[in-house]
Amino acid sequence: MNSYNSDMDSLGVFNENDFDSLINTDQTRISWTAILKNRAKKGFRFNTTDIPDSIREASYRPFMKSCMMLNKYLNEVIGLTPSVFPTSDYDNKAIFVSGIGANKDFSSFIVKTPTSLDLQEKGQGFPLYWYEENKNKQKSLFDEESNDDYIRRDGITDWILKEVRTRYGAKNITKEMIFYYVYGLLHSKDYRERFAADLKKSLPRIPIVDSLDDFMEFYKAGKELADLHLNYETVAPYPGVIVHGDRQVPLTVKRDPATGGYIQAPADDGAYDYFRVIDKMRFKSKDDKSVIIYNGNITIENIPQKAYEYIVNGKSAIEWIVERYAVTQDKKSLIKNDANDWAREHHKPRYILDLLLSVINVSVQSVDIVNNLPKLKFD
Repeated sequence: MNSYNSDMDSLGVFNENDFDSLINTDQTRISWTAILKNRAKKGFRFNTTDIPDSIREASYRPFMKSCMMLNKYLNEVIGLTPSVFPTSDYDNKAIFVSGIGANKDFSSFIVKTPTSLDLQEKGQGFPLYWYEENKNKQKSLFDEESNDDYIRRDGITDWILKEVRTRYGAKNITKEMIFYYVYGLLHSKDYRERFAADLKKSLPRIPIVDSLDDFMEFYKAGKELADLHLNYETVAPYPGVIVHGDRQVPLTVKRDPATGGYIQAPADDGAYDYFRVIDKMRFKSKDDKSVIIYNGNITIENIPQKAYEYIVNGKSAIEWIVERYAVTQDKKSLIKNDANDWAREHHKPRYILDLLLSVINVSVQSVDIVNNLPKLKFD
């Protein structure tokens, strides 16, 4: 932003045809996109006082959190994200699915924060709620009573709620139950295999199963899967996994006075170095993924093969952790992305290791839930 505003200061009056020759195109300073150039030609300037409110926690890839700037001027394409996740004060959930024309096999993943569209290949999201800006903050005859900045609307339609209740003769079914039913059904092997070709060409179409018992089974499974996938950081490690070397640095747990939560308190700052991913975690070999070499100090063994059966966006959840929680540098901007920084910022030296151990268990439990889904019958 400072680089952009600085360039705007130096441009003065210019001819649009000379614009590209006048700006500084050093990509270590700024990446000039077509949209940004058009804004510059119209005299737009960034107001840096708006930036703190734009910093949000986001889901960048499956099981990977990141901080992002959510701002209509800072993001190239913001889409409908502000109506789904308007601010961090408004809770929501959205099911993201592989989009039309995706090369990878269809999958779905649930999030509760803004996300990159590449969370799923060519992804599209379907929220539990959407939010409408409350322009007058006065209650009308038909609106919910609210002085909030946004009014919550249902992503699940009244029509489908009435249809499901009528079919089953069950008035206790809610829109939230239908939302989780959809998430459970999208994980069905029968569904994904039967409609594999269709899911490459169009968005999912959701059948209503014949019996109320099956509906409830899909709903309960979807809710269990959602709880696992949304709260993966709090899931206990898979009990059969063996970790070597992680107890060499003593850690105590204490309450963080700033947040009220709990943090890992190392005996000294060397704990961050001990649990640091030096470059990238590695499997023992291409054919043996039961062992992960975390770093020179720590090795994880006895990872069950079943854990690798849980696939989202083309690879297993474990492989997403190994790939994304690494140290990389962008060749053009030279920006260094060090996943270890997240551990330090959150005062948890073991964060990445504990995350990996949790996701192994999340994966195993997800496979078990999916394998126990009701069989789907198609005419």
